[in-house]
Amino acid sequence: MLFALEGSRALGERIATRLGLTLAPHEERIFEDGEHKGRPLVPVRGHDVHVLLSLFAAPSSSIDQKLCRLLFFIGALKDAGAGRVTAITPHLAYGRKDRRTKPQDPVTTRYVARLFEAVGTDQILAVDVHNEAAFENAFRCGAESVSARGLFVRHLLPLLEGREAVVVAPDTGGSKRAEALRLLLETALGRPVGSALMEKHRSGGEVSGTGFVGEVAGRVAIVPDDLVSTGGTMRRCAAACRERGAEAVFALATHGLFAGEAAAMLADPVFTGIVVTSSVPAPPLPVAAKTRLTMLDLAPLLAEAVRRLHGGGSLAELSDSLELPGGPVVLEMRE
Repeated sequence: MLFALEGSRALGERIATRLGLTLAPHEERIFEDGEHKGRPLVPVRGHDVHVLLSLFAAPSSSIDQKLCRLLFFIGALKDAGAGRVTAITPHLAYGRKDRRTKPQDPVTTRYVARLFEAVGTDQILAVDVHNEAAFENAFRCGAESVSARGLFVRHLLPLLEGREAVVVAPDTGGSKRAEALRLLLETALGRPVGSALMEKHRSGGEVSGTGFVGEVAGRVAIVPDDLVSTGGTMRRCAAACRERGAEAVFALATHGLFAGEAAAMLADPVFTGIVVTSSVPAPPLPVAAKTRLTMLDLAPLLAEAVRRLHGGGSLAELSDSLELPGGPVVLEMRE
């Protein structure tokens, strides 16, 4: 049984279609005083229930409002006797605050995990979490994460035909993610793919570091990250690649948040292309950005993950799969 709350309904419908289901009906109401409620409109007792809601900010609702709606809905499902409840949060907010970097800092990732546990969540499924180890350690309920790198690699293959490629980590924190993508891309291409690393330091909101390790001249540079917010990290890395002679630069980010000054990134000709997934719906886009931005649908990946979780299967090999039915699917960009 699959529910998709407002904010992720379009993605939920595509997942349901791939599973041969229809979305389970539910009610969401906002009262005049700002309070809200949500409830299933079908019996859930004893069922294996999945609830989808990506946690991102939108003009109609903040991240915190979405989180609260999801938690309340899970609580209602458990009170109604659901046998098992899986929260599907393609973009799980607050994943970047997984440790203290200053005295008295919060560890928000852990607090969010406690909230999910408090309402009775049995397991949570996310896509490309910021820190895999921190995510797994924060939750005492089941915590599953899959990666979209298989979708990205399948999309890149025709673009790299006859061209040398190098995967560039935009900072040291993303080096493991970049290496996993590089290895999968190398296997799929059947030829070596280079690696490079951009130096980055952040202090007091200021980003610094100009060091660059690796050879990109005459190659297609691929810069992966889990998310793009304002785009500052991606832009400085892409500019460094171009300065060193990269033939083309593709930015890959599972979660396209596009906050703040992200419009400047989308219009920056330093990028040959920017590829994101449908974990977050695309914001209203100017024509210049539409030509540079590609959105891959997460529905094939998430549908297969739900199928395996429901059947007691493993997600271990899913992130590297290049054989997902119907994937990758490029979604239409709208102005």
